[in-house]
Amino acid sequence: MQVWPGEAYPLGATYDGAGTNFAVFTEAADRVELCLLHDDGSETAVELRESDAFVRHAYVPGVMPGQRYGYRVHGPYAPERGLRCNSAKLLLDPYARAISGAVQWGEEVYGYHFGEPERRNDLDSAPHMMTSVVVNPYFDWGDDRRPRTEYHHTVIYEAHVKGLTMRHPGLPEELRGTYAALAHPALIEHLTGLGVTALELMPVHQFVNDHRLVDMGLNNYWGYNTVGFFAPHNAYASWGDRGQQVLEFKSAVKALHEAGIEVILDVVYNHTAEGNHLGPTLSFKGLDNPSYYRLADDPRYYMDTTGTGNSLLMRSPHVLQMIMDSLRYWVTEMHVDGFRFDLAATLARQFHEVDRLSSFFDLVQQDPVVSQVKLIAEPWDVGEGGYQVGNFPPLWTEWNGKYRDTVRDLWRGEPRTLAEFASRLTGSSDLYQDDGRRPLASINFVTCHDGFTLHDMVSYNDKHNQANGEDNRDGESHNRSWNCGVEGDTDDPAVLELRARQMRNFIATLLLSQGVPMISHGDEFARTQRGNNNAYCQDNELAWVAWPEDDHDLLRFTRAMVWLRKDHPVLRRRRFFHGRPVQGTHDELSDIAWFTPEGAEMTQRDWNSARASALTVFLNGNAISEPGTRGERIADDSFLLMFNAAPKPLDFVVPVDHGRQWEVVVDTALATGVPAGTGPKVQAGDRLTLVDRSLTVLQRPV
Repeated sequence: MQVWPGEAYPLGATYDGAGTNFAVFTEAADRVELCLLHDDGSETAVELRESDAFVRHAYVPGVMPGQRYGYRVHGPYAPERGLRCNSAKLLLDPYARAISGAVQWGEEVYGYHFGEPERRNDLDSAPHMMTSVVVNPYFDWGDDRRPRTEYHHTVIYEAHVKGLTMRHPGLPEELRGTYAALAHPALIEHLTGLGVTALELMPVHQFVNDHRLVDMGLNNYWGYNTVGFFAPHNAYASWGDRGQQVLEFKSAVKALHEAGIEVILDVVYNHTAEGNHLGPTLSFKGLDNPSYYRLADDPRYYMDTTGTGNSLLMRSPHVLQMIMDSLRYWVTEMHVDGFRFDLAATLARQFHEVDRLSSFFDLVQQDPVVSQVKLIAEPWDVGEGGYQVGNFPPLWTEWNGKYRDTVRDLWRGEPRTLAEFASRLTGSSDLYQDDGRRPLASINFVTCHDGFTLHDMVSYNDKHNQANGEDNRDGESHNRSWNCGVEGDTDDPAVLELRARQMRNFIATLLLSQGVPMISHGDEFARTQRGNNNAYCQDNELAWVAWPEDDHDLLRFTRAMVWLRKDHPVLRRRRFFHGRPVQGTHDELSDIAWFTPEGAEMTQRDWNSARASALTVFLNGNAISEPGTRGERIADDSFLLMFNAAPKPLDFVVPVDHGRQWEVVVDTALATGVPAGTGPKVQAGDRLTLVDRSLTVLQRPV
């Protein structure tokens, strides 16, 4: 076999039409072997003799796409010094563009012997390992264009590739649970009909099913256990896993773009699937453990701010390079439109504290590719000082956990909620205004993959996670949920009616709030997980979306609310409200006003009342301060939002001096939530009775 020196850049396996260049970083190794793997179980070893700046490299003519490979690293195995090299372990390429197979769990894939963690394990892991794959980078993107939807037009739909598509009756069985299913017209028709502009996919980077879960007969369903930051997860591919998964993913992105839907990836750069000091040796640990991971004062052990056993070393230039290379790859080669960063506070930890000006944020800020896509932070981790909602740099938007908590508290009847609810409804200026950000920095949600579904949030007070095999100890215990009087399933019509109304309240509140709304997949037709609020290991019908056979009332209501928002810029403003008349808009009324149910303007005493649970909000469509894209003045209809979160019916007086005649356009007391045909007309000073725990929206033409 011919072996040429090759190049140190780019890292990974790069096919050029005649052969493949291999390049891998390791400072810890004495010697590195590239292992070309054959289908009969044999391997051909090629020593990487060339090294530049600790990057070992070689070019091998004739190595074609589909070739499986791995690395064996010869070097010190000295855990007391943080070094875990072991040539008996076949290692994945950190830059592999595709990965084939799955880990077959056994002692062979660990660097130590079970029961003897100090004794080196020299069992060959190759027969039990997933393998890296050389891929063909060429793909016909045609006239693919990123939708580049502005945030104020964005509606995010968080979904799991398998969970969303596995039970869809309109999909061929062989496509269910795969990337190809995302490109199917039946799925795209649902998303476009709902008004979704961005599909936020739970992890699709190659991940590993944990040894513990497999032994329990479970799987890591969510996928927050990454081992390949450049490779699409192979189990979601219907075409094959020798590089076909790359083509299938690209085809899905292309189809979604044609429908005007952006693709956002939930990415996990805070840790890897290798766990703690008792975890397996799959890639990074065997290549260069101290360069990739944050080690404790005793380097046998790992710092862990993620709750998964390890944390990547964010002050390492090689880790930072890998993350930035990965992000750029998914934007430039896979054409994705943005990222949601799991446990993003960990990315900011250079030492122990969370530093908003850490190297990672500096790199993102100046990167001409990554800085131009949607960047969404999950602004917390499990480490000390890890709750950082509102503290990310101006380029970033954030999952607003305070929005979720406050909206849940309001509708379940928690006292002293009204003042904070007003802030969350109007874009959380207390969190985002001081650093120059705007309402669109707030990604608003009431449910997501983590926690109760919308149906379960109004049906359960307590988690029911027994199926996870941890005696119901896992998952959040404080859910801010309310079961409406009965825990779980019931046939009581009054309870069912209240639950349906509460779900409409949450959907309506979400779509009427300033910021960017995010809907969790299946909530639009009230999917349930039977009270399981931590379905991370439930790769089965408990977690897969059950699609209704016919049009669901809640689906019709959700669709109507999304399109109401789309049609009215006053419901999706790009700047914060001023709380006063806006100069140059020729309107003497304030751009926003707050009223008691009696129609009087809210006083400080009203805001501070512990029992206050109802208010009216006036949104002045004729006082929008931000101009249009060409500098034109934006004028819209005006709205009155009436919230009755009280446990009893209340009379609401339509405020005087803010419009003579209004039309009811939303009423969550109705089964569909939207009046059929023309809604009732009401006059200034009229009284409307809102049933307990309901919301009504009045509209006045501009």
